[in-house]
Amino acid sequence: MKRSVRFMLVGVLTGAVCLPLQTAWAADQTVRLRVERMTCFTCPFTVRTALRRVAGVKRVKVSLFRRRAVVVFDDTRTDVAALTTATAHAGYPSRLMK
Repeated sequence: MKRSVRFMLVGVLTGAVCLPLQTAWAADQTVRLRVERMTCFTCPFTVRTALRRVAGVKRVKVSLFRRRAVVVFDDTRTDVAALTTATAHAGYPSRLMK
């Protein structure tokens, strides 16, 4: 998990004090998706492009032979439903693998 903290510098008579403005916990999530209908060597490129266009996606690896996509994403910006919707709109329905 990564922690992002922003500080505000406040002058106090003789010195300065740093006060936290915002603390956000951003957690990268890794999921495996079972991707249907991939039949040729260009299919993984289409799936990868669709997934990379989802805001918050950091890394995508797609395997034609395993019919699987491994996606690393920021869970504060997107979720699994957005990922499966993106692949479905590209013509490749997917579901979360357990």
